[in-house]
Amino acid sequence: MSISEEKICQNCKSSFVIDAEDFDFYKRINMPPPTFCPECRMIRRLMFRNEHALYKRKCNAPNHSEDVISIYSQDKPFTVYDQKFWWSDNWDPMQYGRTYDFSAPFFKQFQQLWREVPLLNLSNSNAVNSDFCNVADQSKNSYMTSGSYKIENVLYSNRVYTVKDSMDLYVGFRDELCYENVNSSDCYRVLFSARSFNCMDSSFLYDCKNCSHCFGCANLRNKQYCIFNKQYSREAYSEKMKEFDLGSAKQIETLKKQFHDIYLKSIHKYATITKSVNVIGDNVDNAKNCTVCFDITEGAEDCKYIHWGGLQTKDAYDAGPGIGDVAELVYEAVDTGLQGFNVAFTNVVYGSRNMRYALFCHNCSDIFGCIGLRNKKYCILNKQYSKEEYDALVPKIIQHMNKTPYVGENNRKYGYGEFFPAELAPFAYNESIAQDYFPLTKEEAIRKEYQWKEQEERRYVITKKSSDLPDNIKEVEDSILDDVIGCMHEGKCACPCTIASKFVPQELQFYRKIGLPLPRLCPNCRHYQRLKQRNPLKLWHRHCQCAGKTSDKRLDRPEPLTVEGQQATGYKYENTAEHSHKEEHCRNEFETTFAPERHEIVYCEPCYQSEVV
Repeated sequence: MSISEEKICQNCKSSFVIDAEDFDFYKRINMPPPTFCPECRMIRRLMFRNEHALYKRKCNAPNHSEDVISIYSQDKPFTVYDQKFWWSDNWDPMQYGRTYDFSAPFFKQFQQLWREVPLLNLSNSNAVNSDFCNVADQSKNSYMTSGSYKIENVLYSNRVYTVKDSMDLYVGFRDELCYENVNSSDCYRVLFSARSFNCMDSSFLYDCKNCSHCFGCANLRNKQYCIFNKQYSREAYSEKMKEFDLGSAKQIETLKKQFHDIYLKSIHKYATITKSVNVIGDNVDNAKNCTVCFDITEGAEDCKYIHWGGLQTKDAYDAGPGIGDVAELVYEAVDTGLQGFNVAFTNVVYGSRNMRYALFCHNCSDIFGCIGLRNKKYCILNKQYSKEEYDALVPKIIQHMNKTPYVGENNRKYGYGEFFPAELAPFAYNESIAQDYFPLTKEEAIRKEYQWKEQEERRYVITKKSSDLPDNIKEVEDSILDDVIGCMHEGKCACPCTIASKFVPQELQFYRKIGLPLPRLCPNCRHYQRLKQRNPLKLWHRHCQCAGKTSDKRLDRPEPLTVEGQQATGYKYENTAEHSHKEEHCRNEFETTFAPERHEIVYCEPCYQSEVV
């Protein structure tokens, strides 16, 4: 029977524990235990995914001289094809195959192959009129949206699934006609909201469920016609709402500040986990036996250290972003699934089985160390073998990988069982989404011996400053589509600001349809403003902050609430016997994405249920 073991991460040198059930998983997938801690493993995978840093470069396809938009800058040592040519039958990835060299480390040979096999300018499959979407599958009439699956008429969004007619979303499932939401699902015409579910015709909501026609509210359940948590009749609600002009940029900014105060005064549940059993993580639904998992929807079972996915994933470890759709037995993978089985160390691999170390391969099986293959079997380094030859050669390669590991920076060693070395990442650290979730300064990245890319000079001719935009959408004319709009941040922010941008017709049509003002920030800065609203992809062990006898009736005026000797912003509660603890403070403990130094008041499940639901 397996027992837990404590290890030292060869990257950050911190200790981490491999549990007994982890060893059981590694045995099932026939893999040695990891030598990197879970967080370093996640960061390493994120370094191989670029969602937002886009460049103009030459297409290298034969007889193609035009520029394309690509995730690879012109100085990257890769051959890049535009999407239509890459997906065509006009080239053959097998022509780059080579015989395995037992005198050189596997990862060195893989790196050489990677620099020769043509790559997609953007990771975009099954797209219909969605040429500018990235790490996207099954997009229709969408634009500049990344990390998406099965979307239609969606713009400037990230991590969205089955979303329609929406814009500027971050982590959204089954939403329609929504705008500027973070962590939402099953919402219709909901704007400027966070952690709200099954709501409609509402704006500025936090942690609301099954609500409609609500405005500026938090912690509500099954409510209608509420404004700032105050109940109105239908007629009075309609009359009161005339005071708010959501078409005005100035009023939106005022309302955002009010909404932030509402957020701080709300009760915060330690995690958003619904319809799940034995789950530790955040923003998870319909899951069972999942640990340290985030942004999971429509089912996951027996998974650990996975994020952004689900869709009936089973037995997956260290996977994501982009994992699922009836995937099973997956390990150390990015953007992998679609009925995949027994796959490990993959990036952008769909509908495949029995694969190790593969990039951009689709509908393949029994593949080792391959790039860009489709509908192939028994291939190693893009070279075809018979089943018998393949079965005999793979064990010898695994043995060689362990005997002759790749040695990277800081003497990090990569044998069989490790994801691709950080040194092989095709992007600089600040180009990848590792910077989104685990931000580093340039000095910190260089100290860790990661690549860093200086922002390229942008020579836009700005024709209109953001401060000169009409305040109200009613004042906007079609000629705005011809202007180059300067971002309000002017490149002086910590975000990778694009300095300037243009509105596209589909975007302007959306603002007019919903009645919203033109944004003053470029799409990149808007994304990073949303990203700041999400909690980290990590957990802290904390105590419930519920303080003594309380009820669900709030005082009309918010007052400071002292919790465990610290001053925090929150509502003070009336003392009743309806909700009490034997101790002065609740003694429940939990794992949460709310860091201890933050100002939010965080409750355990029982206390939260007593106060909110």
